[in-house]
Amino acid sequence: MPPQPTAGRSTARTKKAPQIQLVAAEEATAVEVADETVDTLLDEGRSPADVLVLTTGDQHPWAQHELSFGEEPYWRQQAEGEDVFYAHATAVERTTARPVVVLVVNGGTDEEAARALPLALAKASSRLIVCGDPQRLRSLL
Repeated sequence: MPPQPTAGRSTARTKKAPQIQLVAAEEATAVEVADETVDTLLDEGRSPADVLVLTTGDQHPWAQHELSFGEEPYWRQQAEGEDVFYAHATAVERTTARPVVVLVVNGGTDEEAARALPLALAKASSRLIVCGDPQRLRSLL
């Protein structure tokens, strides 16, 4: 006789929620702190393709540089998925999920930063690292 299903036991696998980490940074130094965080991730063995960096204020300098070559080559880099990808949080719908997302709260309004948090979390499959002012972030949550 075949085994009978057990009540209450699910065979579906549940998705594990990403780990959330806060790295304290002032708005003016958040990009620098995020860069150091990315360097640490890479030094620990993370692949550059595993990391997405989103900013809430000015674009990251690397994104500005890459965008100077045009939108098409910039977004192609994301599709190729070979390196850390930098984007503004307002473009999060256009970015693809990665294991690690670094959200840089380097400006923008409180409303924009608050909106970016859940969107960044949705893009992170294993870890969300938020670089910003802890007091400001607590008030947003």
